[in-house]
Amino acid sequence: MNRVLTPHEIDAFGRELDSLRQEVLDQRGQRDVDHIRSVVRTMRYSEAAGRFLLHVGIDPVTFALGSGALGLAKILENMEIGHNMMHGQYDWTHDPELDGETYDWDMACAAHQWREYHNFEHHTFTNILGRDRDVGYGFLRVTSEQPWNPAHIIQPFVAVGLAFLFQWGIGAHALRLEDTIAGRQPVAELWTRARPFLAKGARQLFKDYVFFPGLALANAPRVALGNLIANGIRNVWAFAVIFCGHFPEGVRIYHEQETRDEPRGAWYLRQIHGSANVEGGRLFHVLSGHLSHQIEHHLFPDLPACRYPELAPRVRAICERYGQSYNTGSFRAQLTSVARQILENALPSRARPARMH
Repeated sequence: MNRVLTPHEIDAFGRELDSLRQEVLDQRGQRDVDHIRSVVRTMRYSEAAGRFLLHVGIDPVTFALGSGALGLAKILENMEIGHNMMHGQYDWTHDPELDGETYDWDMACAAHQWREYHNFEHHTFTNILGRDRDVGYGFLRVTSEQPWNPAHIIQPFVAVGLAFLFQWGIGAHALRLEDTIAGRQPVAELWTRARPFLAKGARQLFKDYVFFPGLALANAPRVALGNLIANGIRNVWAFAVIFCGHFPEGVRIYHEQETRDEPRGAWYLRQIHGSANVEGGRLFHVLSGHLSHQIEHHLFPDLPACRYPELAPRVRAICERYGQSYNTGSFRAQLTSVARQILENALPSRARPARMH
Protein backbone atom coordinates (compact mmCIF):
# COMPACT_ATOMS: atom_id res chain seq x y z
CA MET A 1 0.00 0.00 0.00
CA ASN A 2 1.40 3.39 -0.97
CA ARG A 3 1.52 6.10 1.68
CA VAL A 4 -0.65 9.10 0.83
CA LEU A 5 1.66 12.08 0.42
CA THR A 6 0.91 15.65 1.36
CA PRO A 7 1.20 18.34 -1.36
CA HIS A 8 4.49 19.42 0.21
CA GLU A 9 5.84 15.83 0.08
CA ILE A 10 4.70 15.43 -3.54
CA ASP A 11 6.61 18.57 -4.49
CA ALA A 12 9.71 17.38 -2.61
CA PHE A 13 9.43 13.98 -4.29
CA GLY A 14 9.32 15.66 -7.70
CA ARG A 15 12.32 17.86 -6.92
CA GLU A 16 14.43 14.83 -5.99
CA LEU A 17 13.64 13.13 -9.29
CA ASP A 18 14.20 16.36 -11.21
CA SER A 19 17.63 16.53 -9.59
CA LEU A 20 18.43 12.96 -10.70
CA ARG A 21 17.40 13.78 -14.25
CA GLN A 22 19.50 16.94 -14.36
CA GLU A 23 22.50 15.07 -13.03
CA VAL A 24 22.41 12.67 -15.97
CA LEU A 25 21.77 15.49 -18.44
CA ASP A 26 24.92 17.19 -17.17
CA GLN A 27 26.95 13.95 -17.44
CA ARG A 28 25.94 12.87 -20.96
CA GLY A 29 28.94 12.42 -23.20
CA GLN A 30 31.22 10.07 -25.09
CA ARG A 31 30.35 7.12 -22.89
CA ASP A 32 26.74 7.23 -24.11
CA VAL A 33 27.75 7.64 -27.76
CA ASP A 34 30.21 4.74 -27.48
CA HIS A 35 27.46 2.55 -26.07
CA ILE A 36 24.90 3.14 -28.82
CA ARG A 37 27.51 2.90 -31.58
CA SER A 38 28.71 -0.42 -30.12
CA VAL A 39 25.16 -1.77 -30.19
CA VAL A 40 24.71 -0.54 -33.78
CA ARG A 41 27.91 -2.36 -34.83
CA THR A 42 26.80 -5.55 -33.09
CA MET A 43 23.42 -5.33 -34.79
CA ARG A 44 25.02 -4.91 -38.23
CA TYR A 45 27.44 -7.80 -37.72
CA SER A 46 24.61 -10.01 -36.49
CA GLU A 47 22.42 -9.09 -39.46
CA ALA A 48 25.25 -9.71 -41.93
CA ALA A 49 26.03 -13.09 -40.37
CA GLY A 50 22.39 -14.10 -40.32
CA ARG A 51 21.76 -13.14 -43.94
CA PHE A 52 24.97 -14.83 -45.11
CA LEU A 53 24.10 -18.10 -43.38
CA LEU A 54 20.56 -18.05 -44.75
CA HIS A 55 21.67 -17.21 -48.30
CA VAL A 56 24.53 -19.66 -48.75
CA GLY A 57 23.69 -22.50 -46.34
CA ILE A 58 21.78 -25.61 -47.27
CA ASP A 59 21.57 -27.48 -43.96
CA PRO A 60 19.34 -27.10 -40.88
CA VAL A 61 22.20 -25.92 -38.64
CA THR A 62 23.06 -22.88 -40.76
CA PHE A 63 19.33 -22.19 -41.15
CA ALA A 64 18.81 -22.17 -37.39
CA LEU A 65 21.93 -20.08 -36.78
CA GLY A 66 21.06 -17.67 -39.58
CA SER A 67 17.48 -17.18 -38.42
CA GLY A 68 18.67 -16.70 -34.84
CA ALA A 69 21.36 -14.18 -35.76
CA LEU A 70 18.91 -12.21 -37.88
CA GLY A 71 16.36 -12.32 -35.08
CA LEU A 72 18.98 -10.98 -32.66
CA ALA A 73 19.79 -8.15 -35.07
CA LYS A 74 16.11 -7.24 -35.34
CA ILE A 75 15.72 -7.25 -31.54
CA LEU A 76 18.71 -4.93 -31.08
CA GLU A 77 17.56 -2.63 -33.87
CA ASN A 78 14.00 -2.45 -32.55
CA MET A 79 14.62 -2.24 -28.80
CA GLU A 80 17.96 -0.66 -27.90
CA ILE A 81 18.50 1.33 -31.11
CA GLY A 82 15.22 2.27 -32.78
CA HIS A 83 12.98 2.75 -29.74
CA ASN A 84 15.52 4.73 -27.75
CA MET A 85 16.79 6.79 -30.66
CA MET A 86 13.25 7.75 -31.67
CA HIS A 87 12.70 9.00 -28.13
CA GLY A 88 15.35 11.61 -28.89
CA GLN A 89 17.78 10.15 -26.38
CA TYR A 90 20.75 11.00 -28.60
CA ASP A 91 19.52 14.19 -30.29
CA TRP A 92 21.92 16.20 -28.13
CA THR A 93 24.85 14.76 -30.14
CA HIS A 94 23.61 16.54 -33.32
CA ASP A 95 24.78 13.46 -35.22
CA PRO A 96 22.48 12.80 -38.22
CA GLU A 97 22.86 9.03 -37.72
CA LEU A 98 21.52 9.36 -34.16
CA ASP A 99 18.72 11.83 -34.92
CA GLY A 100 15.43 10.65 -33.46
CA GLU A 101 13.34 12.75 -35.83
CA THR A 102 14.74 11.13 -38.98
CA TYR A 103 15.49 7.58 -37.80
CA ASP A 104 13.14 4.94 -39.26
CA TRP A 105 13.22 1.49 -37.74
CA ASP A 106 12.96 -1.99 -39.25
CA MET A 107 9.28 -2.30 -38.34
CA ALA A 108 5.91 -2.14 -40.10
CA CYS A 109 4.96 0.87 -37.96
CA ALA A 110 5.61 4.24 -39.63
CA ALA A 111 8.14 6.06 -37.45
CA HIS A 112 6.41 9.46 -37.40
CA GLN A 113 3.10 7.88 -36.37
CA TRP A 114 4.77 5.99 -33.52
CA ARG A 115 6.45 9.16 -32.28
CA GLU A 116 3.05 10.86 -32.26
CA TYR A 117 1.02 8.30 -30.35
CA HIS A 118 3.80 6.85 -28.20
CA ASN A 119 6.14 9.70 -27.31
CA PHE A 120 3.31 12.18 -26.77
CA GLU A 121 0.13 10.27 -25.91
CA HIS A 122 1.53 7.36 -23.91
CA HIS A 123 4.31 9.18 -22.10
CA THR A 124 2.14 12.16 -21.21
CA PHE A 125 -1.08 10.38 -20.23
CA THR A 126 0.44 7.14 -18.95
CA ASN A 127 -2.23 4.69 -17.74
CA ILE A 128 -5.08 7.21 -17.82
CA LEU A 129 -8.17 5.43 -19.10
CA GLY A 130 -9.55 7.17 -22.15
CA ARG A 131 -6.33 9.14 -22.74
CA ASP A 132 -3.58 6.50 -22.94
CA ARG A 133 -4.55 4.23 -25.81
CA ASP A 134 -1.67 1.88 -24.97
CA VAL A 135 -3.74 0.42 -22.11
CA GLY A 136 -4.59 -2.88 -23.79
CA TYR A 137 -3.74 -1.48 -27.24
CA GLY A 138 -7.42 -1.44 -28.14
CA PHE A 139 -7.40 -5.26 -28.29
CA LEU A 140 -7.13 -6.42 -24.70
CA ARG A 141 -8.77 -5.82 -21.36
CA VAL A 142 -5.86 -5.78 -18.93
CA THR A 143 -7.64 -4.35 -15.88
CA SER A 144 -11.10 -4.64 -14.35
CA GLU A 145 -11.35 -0.85 -14.64
CA GLN A 146 -11.75 -1.23 -18.40
CA PRO A 147 -15.31 -1.98 -19.54
CA TRP A 148 -15.91 -5.60 -20.49
CA ASN A 149 -17.53 -6.76 -23.71
CA PRO A 150 -18.16 -10.31 -25.02
CA ALA A 151 -15.25 -10.09 -27.46
CA HIS A 152 -12.87 -10.14 -24.50
CA ILE A 153 -13.67 -13.81 -23.89
CA ILE A 154 -11.27 -14.78 -26.69
CA GLN A 155 -8.56 -12.31 -25.67
CA PRO A 156 -6.10 -15.02 -24.51
CA PHE A 157 -5.99 -16.20 -28.12
CA VAL A 158 -5.91 -12.60 -29.39
CA ALA A 159 -2.91 -11.93 -27.13
CA VAL A 160 -1.00 -14.87 -28.59
CA GLY A 161 -1.77 -13.67 -32.12
CA LEU A 162 -0.74 -10.12 -31.20
CA ALA A 163 2.58 -11.42 -29.84
CA PHE A 164 3.50 -13.11 -33.12
CA LEU A 165 2.29 -10.15 -35.21
CA PHE A 166 3.37 -7.42 -32.80
CA GLN A 167 4.98 -5.12 -35.36
CA TRP A 168 1.69 -5.06 -37.29
CA GLY A 169 -0.31 -4.43 -34.13
CA ILE A 170 1.96 -1.50 -33.23
CA GLY A 171 1.59 -0.11 -36.75
CA ALA A 172 -2.18 -0.54 -36.87
CA HIS A 173 -2.48 1.13 -33.46
CA ALA A 174 -1.78 4.47 -35.14
CA LEU A 175 -4.94 4.14 -37.25
CA ARG A 176 -7.31 4.68 -34.30
CA LEU A 177 -9.61 2.09 -35.81
CA GLU A 178 -11.57 1.86 -32.56
CA ASP A 179 -12.42 5.58 -32.88
CA THR A 180 -13.79 5.04 -36.40
CA ILE A 181 -15.89 2.09 -35.22
CA ALA A 182 -17.25 4.21 -32.36
CA GLY A 183 -18.03 7.11 -34.70
CA ARG A 184 -15.42 9.44 -33.20
CA GLN A 185 -13.17 9.47 -36.29
CA PRO A 186 -14.37 9.95 -39.88
CA VAL A 187 -13.52 7.26 -42.40
CA ALA A 188 -11.57 9.87 -44.39
CA GLU A 189 -9.30 10.43 -41.37
CA LEU A 190 -8.83 6.68 -40.99
CA TRP A 191 -7.68 6.47 -44.61
CA THR A 192 -5.29 9.40 -44.07
CA ARG A 193 -3.75 7.55 -41.14
CA ALA A 194 -3.72 4.24 -43.01
CA ARG A 195 -1.68 5.40 -46.00
CA PRO A 196 1.71 5.74 -44.18
CA PHE A 197 1.14 2.44 -42.39
CA LEU A 198 0.26 0.60 -45.61
CA ALA A 199 3.24 2.13 -47.41
CA LYS A 200 5.67 1.20 -44.64
CA GLY A 201 4.20 -2.27 -44.29
CA ALA A 202 4.51 -2.86 -48.04
CA ARG A 203 8.18 -1.85 -47.95
CA GLN A 204 8.81 -4.26 -45.08
CA LEU A 205 7.08 -7.13 -46.86
CA PHE A 206 9.00 -6.42 -50.08
CA LYS A 207 12.36 -6.28 -48.27
CA ASP A 208 11.89 -9.43 -46.19
CA TYR A 209 9.96 -11.65 -48.59
CA VAL A 210 10.85 -10.43 -52.11
CA PHE A 211 14.14 -8.53 -52.24
CA PHE A 212 16.37 -10.65 -49.98
CA PRO A 213 14.85 -13.98 -51.09
CA GLY A 214 15.27 -12.85 -54.71
CA LEU A 215 18.99 -12.31 -54.12
CA ALA A 216 19.29 -15.90 -52.93
CA LEU A 217 17.90 -17.35 -56.20
CA ALA A 218 17.36 -21.08 -55.57
CA ASN A 219 17.60 -20.49 -51.81
CA ALA A 220 14.72 -17.99 -51.91
CA PRO A 221 12.22 -20.13 -49.92
CA ARG A 222 14.82 -20.74 -47.21
CA VAL A 223 15.61 -17.02 -46.93
CA ALA A 224 11.94 -16.03 -46.86
CA LEU A 225 11.23 -18.56 -44.10
CA GLY A 226 14.30 -17.42 -42.16
CA ASN A 227 13.11 -13.82 -42.35
CA LEU A 228 9.65 -14.88 -41.17
CA ILE A 229 11.16 -16.68 -38.17
CA ALA A 230 13.46 -13.74 -37.36
CA ASN A 231 10.53 -11.34 -37.43
CA GLY A 232 8.58 -13.71 -35.20
CA ILE A 233 11.44 -13.87 -32.70
CA ARG A 234 11.61 -10.09 -32.55
CA ASN A 235 7.82 -9.69 -32.31
CA VAL A 236 7.34 -12.17 -29.47
CA TRP A 237 10.31 -10.79 -27.52
CA ALA A 238 9.15 -7.17 -27.89
CA PHE A 239 5.61 -8.13 -26.87
CA ALA A 240 6.83 -9.97 -23.76
CA VAL A 241 9.16 -7.18 -22.60
CA ILE A 242 6.66 -4.38 -23.20
CA PHE A 243 3.74 -6.19 -21.58
CA CYS A 244 5.89 -7.10 -18.56
CA GLY A 245 6.64 -3.40 -18.08
CA HIS A 246 3.03 -2.23 -18.38
CA PHE A 247 0.46 -4.84 -17.39
CA PRO A 248 1.55 -7.11 -14.51
CA GLU A 249 -0.31 -7.12 -11.19
CA GLY A 250 0.34 -4.08 -9.04
CA VAL A 251 0.42 -1.59 -11.92
CA ARG A 252 -2.10 1.20 -11.33
CA ILE A 253 -4.69 2.45 -13.78
CA TYR A 254 -5.87 6.06 -13.41
CA HIS A 255 -9.05 7.93 -14.21
CA GLU A 256 -8.88 11.35 -15.79
CA GLN A 257 -10.43 13.18 -12.81
CA GLU A 258 -7.55 11.95 -10.63
CA THR A 259 -4.97 13.71 -12.75
CA ARG A 260 -6.50 17.16 -13.21
CA ASP A 261 -4.09 19.97 -12.28
CA GLU A 262 -1.44 17.33 -11.68
CA PRO A 263 1.85 18.80 -10.34
CA ARG A 264 5.20 17.49 -11.52
CA GLY A 265 5.67 15.31 -8.46
CA ALA A 266 2.29 13.64 -8.96
CA TRP A 267 3.16 13.02 -12.62
CA TYR A 268 6.30 11.23 -11.45
CA LEU A 269 4.25 9.16 -8.99
CA ARG A 270 1.90 8.13 -11.80
CA GLN A 271 4.82 6.99 -13.93
CA ILE A 272 6.16 4.87 -11.08
CA HIS A 273 2.84 3.35 -10.06
CA GLY A 274 1.89 2.75 -13.71
CA SER A 275 5.03 0.80 -14.59
CA ALA A 276 6.97 -2.31 -13.59
CA ASN A 277 10.59 -3.41 -13.90
CA VAL A 278 12.04 -6.78 -14.87
CA GLU A 279 15.21 -7.99 -13.18
CA GLY A 280 18.14 -9.43 -15.12
CA GLY A 281 21.76 -9.04 -16.16
CA ARG A 282 23.43 -6.56 -18.49
CA LEU A 283 22.77 -8.57 -21.65
CA PHE A 284 19.11 -8.95 -20.76
CA HIS A 285 18.80 -5.19 -20.23
CA VAL A 286 20.41 -4.41 -23.60
CA LEU A 287 18.22 -6.94 -25.42
CA SER A 288 15.16 -5.36 -23.80
CA GLY A 289 16.25 -1.91 -24.92
CA HIS A 290 16.54 -1.25 -21.19
CA LEU A 291 12.74 -1.39 -21.07
CA SER A 292 13.37 -3.90 -18.32
CA HIS A 293 13.73 -0.59 -16.42
CA GLN A 294 10.27 0.57 -17.47
CA ILE A 295 9.88 2.67 -14.33
CA GLU A 296 13.02 4.68 -15.09
CA HIS A 297 12.04 4.89 -18.76
CA HIS A 298 8.65 6.37 -17.90
CA LEU A 299 10.30 8.81 -15.52
CA PHE A 300 13.08 9.85 -17.90
CA PRO A 301 12.19 8.83 -21.48
CA ASP A 302 14.64 11.28 -23.05
CA LEU A 303 17.72 10.15 -21.08
CA PRO A 304 20.08 7.58 -22.66
CA ALA A 305 18.56 4.25 -21.66
CA CYS A 306 21.97 2.77 -20.81
CA ARG A 307 21.86 5.03 -17.71
CA TYR A 308 18.74 3.38 -16.30
CA PRO A 309 20.53 0.53 -14.43
CA GLU A 310 22.54 3.02 -12.38
CA LEU A 311 19.50 5.24 -11.79
CA ALA A 312 17.23 2.38 -10.68
CA PRO A 313 18.68 1.86 -7.15
CA ARG A 314 18.50 5.60 -6.50
CA VAL A 315 14.90 5.84 -7.73
CA ARG A 316 13.98 2.85 -5.57
CA ALA A 317 15.61 4.43 -2.53
CA ILE A 318 13.61 7.63 -3.05
CA CYS A 319 10.42 5.58 -3.34
CA GLU A 320 11.21 3.77 -0.09
CA ARG A 321 11.82 7.06 1.76
CA TYR A 322 8.42 8.34 0.66
CA GLY A 323 6.60 5.05 1.28
CA GLN A 324 5.89 4.34 -2.41
CA SER A 325 5.86 0.91 -4.03
CA TYR A 326 8.45 -0.03 -6.67
CA ASN A 327 7.12 -2.89 -8.78
CA THR A 328 9.94 -5.21 -9.83
CA GLY A 329 10.39 -8.94 -10.32
CA SER A 330 11.95 -11.64 -12.42
CA PHE A 331 11.05 -12.01 -16.09
CA ARG A 332 9.26 -15.25 -15.32
CA ALA A 333 7.25 -13.74 -12.46
CA GLN A 334 6.21 -10.64 -14.40
CA LEU A 335 5.30 -12.58 -17.54
CA THR A 336 3.25 -15.04 -15.49
CA SER A 337 1.51 -12.10 -13.85
CA VAL A 338 0.69 -10.58 -17.25
CA ALA A 339 -0.74 -13.88 -18.48
CA ARG A 340 -2.89 -14.10 -15.36
CA GLN A 341 -4.19 -10.56 -15.90
CA ILE A 342 -5.13 -11.32 -19.49
CA LEU A 343 -6.92 -14.54 -18.50
CA GLU A 344 -8.77 -13.07 -15.52
CA ASN A 345 -9.92 -9.95 -17.38
CA ALA A 346 -11.26 -12.01 -20.26
CA LEU A 347 -14.28 -12.61 -18.02
CA PRO A 348 -16.68 -9.93 -16.80
CA SER A 349 -15.89 -8.29 -13.48
CA ARG A 350 -17.08 -5.22 -11.67
CA ALA A 351 -14.96 -2.13 -12.27
CA ARG A 352 -13.37 -0.65 -9.18
CA PRO A 353 -14.20 2.99 -8.35
CA ALA A 354 -11.67 5.71 -9.18
CA ARG A 355 -8.99 6.14 -6.52
CA MET A 356 -8.04 9.65 -5.53
CA HIS A 357 -4.65 10.87 -4.29
